[in-house]
Amino acid sequence: MNQSILRSVLFVCIFSLLTAASVSSQTFTDSNLPIVLISTDINPATNQPYTIPDDPRVLATMKIIKRPDGSRNYVTDQSIASFLDYNGRISIEIRGSSSQDLPKKGYGLTTLENDNSTNNNVSLLGMPAENDWVLNGLAFDPSLIRDYLSYNLARAIGDYAPRTAFCELVVNGSYCGLYLLQEKIKADSGRVNILKITDTDVSGENLTGGYITKADKTTGGDPVAWTMLSYNGTTDYIHELPKPENVTPQQNSYIHGRFTALALTAQFNSGNIATGYPSYIDIPTFVDFMIINELASNADAYQLSTYFHQDRNGKLRAGPIWDHNLTYGNDLFDYGLDRSHYDVWQFDNGDNTGSRFWKDLFNSSTFKCYLSRRWNELIGPEQPLKHSNLVNLIDSTVALISEASVREQAKWGTVPDLAGEIDNMKIFLYQRINWMTSHLGSYSACADPVLPPLVISKINYNPDINGSFPVSNDQEFIEITNNGTASVDLTGVYFRELGISYQFPSGSQVAGGGKIYLASNPAVFQSRYGIAAFGKFTRNLSNNSQKLLLADAFGNTIDTVEYDDDAPWPDADGNGSYLQLIGLELDNSLASSWTASPATTLAAPVFSTSAFSIVPNPATHFIHISSNMPVSSFEIADLSGRVVFSKKPADTDFDVSFLPAGIYIIKLSVEGKSQVQKLIKN
Repeated sequence: MNQSILRSVLFVCIFSLLTAASVSSQTFTDSNLPIVLISTDINPATNQPYTIPDDPRVLATMKIIKRPDGSRNYVTDQSIASFLDYNGRISIEIRGSSSQDLPKKGYGLTTLENDNSTNNNVSLLGMPAENDWVLNGLAFDPSLIRDYLSYNLARAIGDYAPRTAFCELVVNGSYCGLYLLQEKIKADSGRVNILKITDTDVSGENLTGGYITKADKTTGGDPVAWTMLSYNGTTDYIHELPKPENVTPQQNSYIHGRFTALALTAQFNSGNIATGYPSYIDIPTFVDFMIINELASNADAYQLSTYFHQDRNGKLRAGPIWDHNLTYGNDLFDYGLDRSHYDVWQFDNGDNTGSRFWKDLFNSSTFKCYLSRRWNELIGPEQPLKHSNLVNLIDSTVALISEASVREQAKWGTVPDLAGEIDNMKIFLYQRINWMTSHLGSYSACADPVLPPLVISKINYNPDINGSFPVSNDQEFIEITNNGTASVDLTGVYFRELGISYQFPSGSQVAGGGKIYLASNPAVFQSRYGIAAFGKFTRNLSNNSQKLLLADAFGNTIDTVEYDDDAPWPDADGNGSYLQLIGLELDNSLASSWTASPATTLAAPVFSTSAFSIVPNPATHFIHISSNMPVSSFEIADLSGRVVFSKKPADTDFDVSFLPAGIYIIKLSVEGKSQVQKLIKN
């Protein structure tokens, strides 16, 4: 019998006995939180379960108990399949740096198929399916909630941060306390949504991404990729994607060059949208990264556990945040450290300040203006960083873990005064918010930026295929219309959300009333549609749902659309149609503002909706069409794009009483050119 299979059989025989054991004078039987049971395989040399080391990983079986109805979980539920969120194989190791010196260990684990080698992408506790996970032991945090609080705040303001779930852990029958099951930072559509660069991507646009890089201390033998100056020393950078052992000289040189360009342009306070730091970095993510780290007064920020990422042909982005235990007034006090104060900037406090570009960006009046504007937005009424909302989040979190915190204290003695710790955090946040508000200053200079009248007006996200055009992804396009009369300088305009990448080159323009097309494959686009694409976007549009956000060089939103392939959005999903905005003045975030148009009509210009009128609108029985040119055909379509009525009109009055109440699209054809307008039927 295969040795790994034999170990698995032995594990099954003793698993239930182990997890029911009484350890350290604690008998753990049930919890309001999910219960994670891990039992490592049997070491044939000792006939005992393997001890979990730092490296290499050992094999184990993991069960996660979580009753679907949200009721209380019991260790004895492990034998009831419907109560198990996960029941399968893993590999596991101890993780962390200084936290490894503590009796309570943190763990990194990978979910595996039953062959013990193939990664198994699964959803754990409602988080998107993946295979790399962390059991955060909440080291050096007497509140037990600091990581959870910061990660949730980062997501609440619109950025990706690891998703988390509190749980209680039992390893080989030994109760281990309260843990935070969380996502590991990695490139994945549900995590850091960038392409994974490979060792063959060494030139051209392939060399531009995707990358994940971190400023950190070296652990586990990862070498320093490069070092940058700080204002009180140096900061080390380490490759996360590609892995240090896989990075090529070309890739190291390229991504190092991006950081060097950021440092130089920030040093010389160059906010030029064509050549300055706005051309290299995604300003909103840098702003948000600073806000979350400064709100928390993170003692490690900028120098350690500081991540960056860049998608292919995209801008350099800050984040995700990571490792927020030394925050909100907490530090390694037993080591003589006390750095997390409410009245300091962590990028300028003389310790762990990180690379110089953080302070240099802050000293740029333009960047600081956007930082202040965003901060004042986020502390406003109903916003995530308003103090009363922070208090509510803290209180609800403490209520969730209060029962487990008692067991945590009994096991490890690291939570001597949870109530006092939480009170101190609330006071700290009140003081911190007031201090930051007073020290960020005015944002009047960037309060109301003048934005170009650009509109995302067509989206072909899942084109049909045929003998001439057999690849759907090659036919994707986005149309952008200048809804003004004057030419628009497109320098620095880019798509801000991850998923696709495109930044207009310096000096690009679109004429008043003009349209430009961005295509996934310009050669195929021109062959199929007979017109030239302005440019090529990187990656492909989602066939399901995606947010497209067109922004200026500083990240200000020009236009945004989040389409969907489900109702009430029109049906333009692989059936030969694309999404077309009914009128340029309509709110294109609404499904009702779009219709599904056949792909063969792309080259036909579309008049503005003012070229004809519908009276009355809304209508119940009859409508009258008024047009300044002869109408050669008339159609009524529903929001899916399905034509429900058509004729070649001899007059301009039509009976619509047969239509069910709803929103419809009126399509007229005038001299071979199409006009569209929305009709509301009562």
